Amino acid sequence: MATLSPFHTIGSHCLNLGANELSKWAITSCVCKSKVGQSLQRIDVGRKLLPGEVVHNVAQSPRWSLDLRCFAAARVSVEQTEESVTKTSQVDELQKQSTYLFRTETGGQVKVFVCKRSVKYVVDIEVSSLQLSSDDSQLKLSGGLYRSNHDIINQIIETPFIARSSSELALELEFEAKEVPCYLSFLLKASSGASSSGSEIRSHRKSSFCVPIGLDQGYPAPLGLSFSTDGSMNFAVYSRNAESLVLCLYDDNASEKPALELDLDPYVNRTGNIWHASIEGAWTFVSYGYRCKGNRDTFHAEHVLLDPYAKIIGSSIPNHHESGLLPKHLGRLCKEPAIDWSGDLSPNIPLEQLLVYRLNVMQFTKDKSSKLPADVAGTFSGVTEKVQHLKDLGINAVLLEPILTFSEQKGPYFPCHFFSPANLYGPSNGSVSAINSMKGMVKNLHANGIEVFLEVVFTHTAEGGALQGLDDLSYYHNSVEDLEARNALNCNYPVVQQFILDSLRLWLTEFHIDGFCFINASCLLRGVRGERLSRPPLVEAIAFEPVLSMTKIIADCWDPYDKMPKEIRFPHWKKWAEMNTKFCSDIRNFLRGQGALSSLATRLCGSGDIFSDGRGPAFSFNFIARNFGLPLVDLVSYSNAELASEVSWNCGEEGPTTNTAVLERRLKQIRNFLFVLYISLGIPVLNMGDECGHSSSGSPSCGSRKHLDWNTMTTGFGIQTTKFISFLISLRKSRSDLLQKRNFLKEENIEWHGSNRSPPGWEDPSCKFLAMRLKADKAEGQLSSEASQLKGDLFIAFNAADRAETIILPPPPEGMAWRQLVDTALPYPGFFSTDGKPICEQMMGLVAYKMKSRSCILFEACTDGS
Repeated sequence: MATLSPFHTIGSHCLNLGANELSKWAITSCVCKSKVGQSLQRIDVGRKLLPGEVVHNVAQSPRWSLDLRCFAAARVSVEQTEESVTKTSQVDELQKQSTYLFRTETGGQVKVFVCKRSVKYVVDIEVSSLQLSSDDSQLKLSGGLYRSNHDIINQIIETPFIARSSSELALELEFEAKEVPCYLSFLLKASSGASSSGSEIRSHRKSSFCVPIGLDQGYPAPLGLSFSTDGSMNFAVYSRNAESLVLCLYDDNASEKPALELDLDPYVNRTGNIWHASIEGAWTFVSYGYRCKGNRDTFHAEHVLLDPYAKIIGSSIPNHHESGLLPKHLGRLCKEPAIDWSGDLSPNIPLEQLLVYRLNVMQFTKDKSSKLPADVAGTFSGVTEKVQHLKDLGINAVLLEPILTFSEQKGPYFPCHFFSPANLYGPSNGSVSAINSMKGMVKNLHANGIEVFLEVVFTHTAEGGALQGLDDLSYYHNSVEDLEARNALNCNYPVVQQFILDSLRLWLTEFHIDGFCFINASCLLRGVRGERLSRPPLVEAIAFEPVLSMTKIIADCWDPYDKMPKEIRFPHWKKWAEMNTKFCSDIRNFLRGQGALSSLATRLCGSGDIFSDGRGPAFSFNFIARNFGLPLVDLVSYSNAELASEVSWNCGEEGPTTNTAVLERRLKQIRNFLFVLYISLGIPVLNMGDECGHSSSGSPSCGSRKHLDWNTMTTGFGIQTTKFISFLISLRKSRSDLLQKRNFLKEENIEWHGSNRSPPGWEDPSCKFLAMRLKADKAEGQLSSEASQLKGDLFIAFNAADRAETIILPPPPEGMAWRQLVDTALPYPGFFSTDGKPICEQMMGLVAYKMKSRSCILFEACTDGS
């Protein structure tokens, strides 16, 4: 081991700890670790290192203590494979070699070469420009191996150098694979032949020389786990305020303690605020995490933290909940599963043509009534199996409730992680199966002309979320009391903003997601001190992010903490759409007989009070019911004092009833809600289960929602409601000239009427009747080659009063007659067409029509031959 291979050039990785900068050399990287930090500079490769001047005076220093404690054997499983190291070219060998250059405290140089030969690691050390005194006839290396401050390998090394020339000494050390990755920490001892004691020589920073073996410096980008072409794994994580960081590696997913811990050196494994390291891919470790050390008020070194950029994560450690600890997830040391995306194209549906169905992945098919296999029910694959139901309705976009890893105690609106779907949505409850299942679902939905949107929550995390503990001062609001208590993310802080953009890019590029709905969007407007920003950097960055340019982005100001939406002016840059909570409240209020006509008219025409600022009705996502609050059937069944905020009406009796009059009234109200939803300008959003009477028994809590009972689809109510929705969607498509407009209707294209064709009673609070005539643009209608296909006007009326109204229809366009398409008061199947074509009598010359209480009607002007 005393012979040093005559390496004269620096290898592919080189680091200068204390050497003078050689500015003409190309920058490369490597790793070095010291218990007492060492100054790092990068030096270049590609030329020979020339020895410096001989130093004549060797400083005497206090005796150095290795402080090597007994190391309890770590459970490191290493697959030792015989590798034939060919020497066909010097380049091949240099690529496997890391080189480190130190400056001694007396001006000499120490060069260390680390490479792997077969299954062993070889360390060659050269000392140059160091002249010993006449009394010091021998130079020795004294040191040992360690992995972290509490992982000391019980191996003390003391070996002499051999002179290669008058000014250069060298030695070679070999280490078994089972001893690495580790750090070699050593100093030089100059002694006379007669005495074992002598002077000790350290680095110019008065610390020991230290080099990593089997561990490389790594790279600061990309963040998270990445794999190099040679199979090595690179780790990179952001933490500005951590004083040190420990990489924890596990060889068993069920283990609570890591098999190996490696302290990352702040001088070597840190670039700016990014900590990074790289290890060979031959190890059999299966998962990883981090420990952060620093101020005890903000860092808890005993907690192993999940990499916030981990793409594949393991389930929480068994028995971790029972121990009283927060759930702990670990990143998996494996590559992301690939899927063949060939042939996949986003439907790229124009905004104004969207027909959205909001669903919860698990609740959609988890019930036994879905008749799916147990490993498919409640997963992404389950959604794929039910795609025909969506097509039967006429849906062309699904909005998935949050599918990211979330708190099992608080639910999906309290995320723990942002870069992978929750494991429970995979057929085998594993991360890889969840990823494969989700990608397969997206591809299948795209093939059926259906876009996929995700609800995302970037404003806060669950307790013990992926970002907590890494650098709370950077990631979270800490100076605003109400935000701090909510684990509120500091969204407009640059590093958090970049984190959110990276997450969105991943879902778009890796999962082909078509749009995002940002829950609690009002908090995206908060500045770093909690102040309200008029031009929040994150919101603007999302609007103009090139990768997201074709993506639908929707702001939803519902707050998962308050369980209430917040009405604010959201900055949009003509890119952001919004969930229209005013539509929901105003329509509910009118149909229960308490709303103003002006509010109804505003919502029917696309909510110009919100979207006339350069956007248009296509940016209004309208809904009647959603996953929190009362579902549609409960809106007409419950209205006790505790539900005042729901603006509901029980139609005469609270809860379930057998009263025929109440049941008929409820049925009409459900039809009315659906009718208004689909004939209003804007994007209709249907909530899962509203097509079949899915109920939460009057509870507005999101957690009270039950799994969808697919048997209700075959009941009389389920059949007629599903067909009615399908009919309304077909109507929207066929009359897209009036009902699917990107821009607002022109003033000349709309007329408002009272019951007797008099002006509406806008100022009369007791007036509950409103009719409107939508006039087809003649220029558009005449484009058809057949007169029978000319599109006529629509006449629509709404009666929220308890009494019937006799209405006077306006004269139809010349050569056309009014035909009734919808009357929500008529019995099934007469209240709408069952086959997509109008079923109504010719009403030539008909002037009056009797409209029953609490109902809606629609007439279309048609030519005689249509």
